[in-house]
Amino acid sequence: MYNIRKSSERGHFNHGWLDTFHSFSFAEYYDPQHMGFSVLRVINEDRVAAGAGFGTHPHRDMEIITIILSGALQHKDSMGNGSIIRPGDVQRMTAGRGVTHSEVNPSSTDPVHLLQIWLLPEQRSLEPSYEQKSFSEESYTNQFALLASHQGSDGSVLIHQDVSLYRAKLSASTELIKPLSSTRKGYLHVIHGAIKVNKTISLTTGDALKISEEASLELIADTDSECIFFDLPN
Repeated sequence: MYNIRKSSERGHFNHGWLDTFHSFSFAEYYDPQHMGFSVLRVINEDRVAAGAGFGTHPHRDMEIITIILSGALQHKDSMGNGSIIRPGDVQRMTAGRGVTHSEVNPSSTDPVHLLQIWLLPEQRSLEPSYEQKSFSEESYTNQFALLASHQGSDGSVLIHQDVSLYRAKLSASTELIKPLSSTRKGYLHVIHGAIKVNKTISLTTGDALKISEEASLELIADTDSECIFFDLPN
């Protein structure tokens, strides 16, 4: 079973310093039909202007994953971590029983384009923790690369939830087949490009697909494209 979530249906706000799209209800955007999917609670696509960003703010009981698409983001948190996140990097922060952090675009000239993802954790009040890893573009070109997983498998970042997050960058006409479990859910988000799913469903930049009770996922790129895919519990 498939359910398409069109890019144009997402919540959208342009605050000047921040141009943001919300796939699920978040902040000022509320849609009771889109509160999340399985344990996937947030996918925000953000463009942050040069020199701007999110000042210090708190989180708790959430697994937060940040993927930089272009530009750079400076991270500082109450655990003592400080880093610059760049394209190819994946950052995971377990908010657990409570953490504060800031995220600022350190460039004086260039915007930063990113995806921020929130997952509900497997249990509350975990010990806050932080992890950051880099993935080469070759690792996810015309194949799925595992970015985050419950066990931290294959060099992925470890998340405290039964979820596997993959990324793929597809050249035009490339076909990828991903076996699925009919007892689990899937969520496909198109970062950019145009992708046909199982020869019948056409998705373009910003579109997403909710998947349940399917045995496989067949992707064909109509143009150079990029996507992320979540293997999720029922």
